[in-house]
Amino acid sequence: MSNAEASLEHLFRVFTMPEHQDSTLSLIEKNLSDNLSDFLSRHVVAKRHSLEDIERDFADASMPERPEFVSAHAQKLLDTLVAHSVNTYAPTFIGHMTSALPYFHLSLSKLLVGLNQNLVKIETSKAFTPLERQVLGMMHHMVFSNETSFYDEYLHSAQHSLGAFCSGGTVANMTALWVARNAKLAPKLGFKGVSQEGIFAAYKAYEITDLGIICSPRAHYSVGKAVDLLGVGRKNILHNSDSNHSLTPDEALKIGRQFQAEGKDILAIVGIAGTTETGHIDPLDELADVAQELGCWFHVDAAWGGATLFSNTHKVKMRGIERADSVTLDAHKQMYVPMGAGMALFKDAHAANAVRHHAQYILRQGSKDLGATTLEGSRNGMAMMVYSSLHILGREGYELLIDQSIDKAQQFASMIEDDDEFELITYPELSLLTYRYVPAEAKALLSDPAHYRSINELLNRLTKAIQKSQREAGRSFVSRTRFEVNKYPDDVLTVFRVVIANPLTTVNHLRDILAEQKNIAVQTEAYQALMNFVTQTMATSAVGYR
Repeated sequence: MSNAEASLEHLFRVFTMPEHQDSTLSLIEKNLSDNLSDFLSRHVVAKRHSLEDIERDFADASMPERPEFVSAHAQKLLDTLVAHSVNTYAPTFIGHMTSALPYFHLSLSKLLVGLNQNLVKIETSKAFTPLERQVLGMMHHMVFSNETSFYDEYLHSAQHSLGAFCSGGTVANMTALWVARNAKLAPKLGFKGVSQEGIFAAYKAYEITDLGIICSPRAHYSVGKAVDLLGVGRKNILHNSDSNHSLTPDEALKIGRQFQAEGKDILAIVGIAGTTETGHIDPLDELADVAQELGCWFHVDAAWGGATLFSNTHKVKMRGIERADSVTLDAHKQMYVPMGAGMALFKDAHAANAVRHHAQYILRQGSKDLGATTLEGSRNGMAMMVYSSLHILGREGYELLIDQSIDKAQQFASMIEDDDEFELITYPELSLLTYRYVPAEAKALLSDPAHYRSINELLNRLTKAIQKSQREAGRSFVSRTRFEVNKYPDDVLTVFRVVIANPLTTVNHLRDILAEQKNIAVQTEAYQALMNFVTQTMATSAVGYR
């Protein structure tokens, strides 16, 4: 058999799946199905800790010329990729908004990949199109609580869309602000609209010199990406000065009126329902009032906190979200769906028509093709994963998950507050909190205006050292971030950031993480530098130990 014939037979077997599957691949599938957590703990071994070492496994930029056996390739993936991936299933991985997934997603994802549907058009997705519309309707109903008749009219209407599935919150925020911009600069007499004539012609037609977006300094970085792409400009992101991590209504109104007085206008207020750094929630109901007074769009980025609406206990924290013109949700966060499943929801079923587009070969006028009102074209059927989760877990199941995450975060906060060697920086409004390690001797100097800046600088170095060492040790993981807090004026703190999302995480795991941080701290050079400064300062100062 010639090389060409052998290659052709190999490719045929790859596409048709031989009766006896490749042994390595079959073993991987069996292990994943039997116990994913155990499989990951055995194979994610982190033999190489530095990224530079790992990069050497992926340093060859030449194109593979010949096909290779699936068995050999699967083993290579185990040894290089899987071994040095992040074990997001580990109950001590509490640093980011990624968590363990329910077991059923493994089988369903195989079905999803096998069907390979493209949700841009009915001709490439068929039943997936009405399923996605139904899922958007279910989430829309949870957020906006409309009457059943509303969904009877608009759920499957070819002329309307309740939202758009996206690859994540970034694209969802972009989609929402895209709709807001086109609605703000809509066609009128002598002007065909911003989508036809562009941003400069739109400003001229509406007699303004700029558009601005008001949001908290804690708004997601995707807002910056959105204004960049939409031609609004990053300089027109208008922040409040509050360092309590929320956008205050008074400042939002003041900022908006001043901007408008300069011959400009406000495109949107972006309220955050669960900031990515601290988990704080803006006063959504009051911001809705401000948006109404300024005559602008009100968008709520609830990518993280939106799932709180499942909880009858905690959904009151989202009060006012139902007044938003658009809402971003991420199902791959607290709805425990695989990456990536974001959604942009629109209160008005007509709103998305501001960006409706057509193409003769695919998105024809009058069709129900979902691609007509989405930023992305080709998309997979991730709505199926959300659909299944909503049915298998139900609202009550999600409520339990949300409630226990918030409860554990509050217990963790109490553990930190009760420990003389830690300082809680932000209390968990949801299930996200920040804190830092502060030796008891150093705490005395933090109350002294003459020394707190120097102490904070040394503590910043210590926090960074602890976080890096803990990450490289591989037993647990917390992330870190930097921001200002009112307690220390004009100072920027480096702090540990913890996200309690994994239902497998227990209070004992959290207690062990604090103990590990203490043990790491005293072994660092940063700790020695801090203690030397404290000792020298105490020796020459009237400040005593507390």
